[in-house]
Amino acid sequence: MKITLIRTAAVLGIALSLSACSTFNRTPPAGTPLADVTAKLGKPDAVYPDPAGGQVLEYRGQPMGQYNHMAHIGADGRLVAYEQALTSENFAKVQPARWTKDDVLRTFGRPAEVSRDRATGDEVWSYRYKQDGIWNSYRNIYFNVRGEVRRTDDTPDPLLDDRSKGL
Repeated sequence: MKITLIRTAAVLGIALSLSACSTFNRTPPAGTPLADVTAKLGKPDAVYPDPAGGQVLEYRGQPMGQYNHMAHIGADGRLVAYEQALTSENFAKVQPARWTKDDVLRTFGRPAEVSRDRATGDEVWSYRYKQDGIWNSYRNIYFNVRGEVRRTDDTPDPLLDDRSKGL
């Protein structure tokens, strides 16, 4: 009887904790004024001007920014959208020869790593993310000398992804 009572109390405690977590939502609703957005989310890690007249606030979630979130503030100073930036769907929107470094910064935030392409010497920005929500990968964005996107590709994370180890 005593063990059953303890188990029941433990299950109820876990259920209560989980229900409290599900009611906490960090995402402010669209239309929230900028002051309220920063009060709820905190100081952004970076702010980028938006050509449409507003601004984009970057919030980094992990040490290497694996879960960057971007808050898009309209010209009227209100939140338009708040979204996880580093997704396969967002990376698919990149348009080589049309996007510049500024477009990439506004969409994905600062890269986890900046290096040079061994073949061409062009600058490469790497973003660490969960490819399709499963595989740890780096999305590499290659820029030409004018700062325009030349191409993109995915490479496995050599430390976290078994695909790079030939297993």
